[in-house]
Amino acid sequence: MVNALILAGDRGEDGVSKALLRIGQKYMIEYIIDALNGCANVKDIYIVCDENVENKISSKVKGCIRPREGIIENIQAASEYIKDKNTPLIICTADIPLVSSEAVDDFVIECESKNIDVGYPIIDKRLNDVKYPDVKRTYVKMKEGTYTGGNIIYIKMEVIDKFTDKAKQLVQYRKKPLKMSRILGITFLLRLALGKLTIPAVESKIGRMFDVNGKAILTKYPEIGNDVDKQEDIDFVKKYLNIV
Repeated sequence: MVNALILAGDRGEDGVSKALLRIGQKYMIEYIIDALNGCANVKDIYIVCDENVENKISSKVKGCIRPREGIIENIQAASEYIKDKNTPLIICTADIPLVSSEAVDDFVIECESKNIDVGYPIIDKRLNDVKYPDVKRTYVKMKEGTYTGGNIIYIKMEVIDKFTDKAKQLVQYRKKPLKMSRILGITFLLRLALGKLTIPAVESKIGRMFDVNGKAILTKYPEIGNDVDKQEDIDFVKKYLNIV
């Protein structure tokens, strides 16, 4: 059993929260909330959001937390707000409206069966290409295959405090390879770029950096990774939700 945290602090170019984008008759964030409420393994739901989002969905969740400066800061704020320290947390973004209760439950079960501190879903490119042939994703080549990441993470509450300045820098520099190399090491990044790294090698590297037992979870639910950023993404979601 886990608690859930939805990160819904992002705003679009018009200044309105992305979580309030309309997809059919529902706000985008409602698809995520409904999926989480349908999970057998999710206890309470919390959301990092502004007042506008809270006013529309507060009755569906346990609590709302005001956004801070960045992703790591928002997670730390949630860890302070949530009183239940003994139940692990799953953290997801508010822009994966195709996610299903089955996908989340499967991910949680896999993480808990491995007795890990942190779990992160990865999706095989071949699976994504079969289920969503028209979606464009960013992939990373590993020795075992080619994968993309999901928009959800499993974490035990007691290890959140181990998120250091390195974690903030990893987020800040995720699109700046030279700066990233100072944190991860140039050899590590070169091997990653050449597809020479194994999944266990990456798990080991991250585990040593943050002193956690983390694992990549190979999921069979590619909808975990299909996020919405622009209008064409909404059109894609409507297609797979059969919304005219």
